[in-house]
Amino acid sequence: MAQASSLDAAHPRFMNPPFPNTGVKTKSTVPALKVALVQMSVGFDKKKNIQVAVNAIYEAKKNGAQLVALPECFNSPYGTKYFDEYSERVPAGETCAALSKAAADTGMCVVGGTMPEKCDSRLYNTCTVWDPKGTMIASHRKAHLFDIDIPGKITFRESESLSAGNKITTFSYCGVKIGIGICYDIRFVEMATLMAKEGCSFLIYPAAFNMTTGPKHWELLGRARANDLQLYVALVSPARDPKADYVAWGHTMLIDPWAKVEASLDEKPGLLYGTIDTKVVQDVRSQIPIRMQRRTDMYETVNKTKS
Repeated sequence: MAQASSLDAAHPRFMNPPFPNTGVKTKSTVPALKVALVQMSVGFDKKKNIQVAVNAIYEAKKNGAQLVALPECFNSPYGTKYFDEYSERVPAGETCAALSKAAADTGMCVVGGTMPEKCDSRLYNTCTVWDPKGTMIASHRKAHLFDIDIPGKITFRESESLSAGNKITTFSYCGVKIGIGICYDIRFVEMATLMAKEGCSFLIYPAAFNMTTGPKHWELLGRARANDLQLYVALVSPARDPKADYVAWGHTMLIDPWAKVEASLDEKPGLLYGTIDTKVVQDVRSQIPIRMQRRTDMYETVNKTKS
């Protein structure tokens, strides 16, 4: 089951812990992971953005989460004209230092949404992942840049300032293999397929869909990836700010391997809690065994970064 609670940028407020401690310890050979997804307001004050994210990490820990995920561009306004100003070296900058400390203090895995990363003369939209000791164990640079033109609706070109990453990113935590994509990456099923082939039971997409594509494709794409690959999908958005240059759709959600939306938020700041139960993944994959039924004599998806 997944649950949601409200989050105010200045004074976080939460419901009762969604993972109650019954006092009974049980043993299981099938991993389950308690996760929290943070939908937060993002403004022009970088230090405030970082502090809001850190506060949410600590609150997620209080409510029993083992892993917490932040949204896309959580420390920066979303827009090509802002990326250079808010960018940092990874893992040397103040944002990484704050995430590392929060992960170590809470003993949780922190999936650090995304931030603008400066590397030599290039900028990337980068997700960092921190283990419970505060060590960066993975990073993913957005592989597919958001260059679209919908006449009369929205025109946006990330390639005006960003460079694209070139790798598939997965990591393991508490016995669960997890894959990372960023926003527009979700539209490319081949990338998600490769993460599933590498053993992932859970895909996390920090993302900021807009008011044109959000209503049309946000839930659709999340459920499609979950259904096609028989795994959990988390879509983690910033909260909506109608006054922003780029207005995010919001609606952070967790989708199960049956492609059911377990829980979702609206457009306001909040925290969503849920459990990644790998037994459910195993059940779905055994009942509808598409992995064994693929016609690899006809088609195949190959990770060329490993060749």
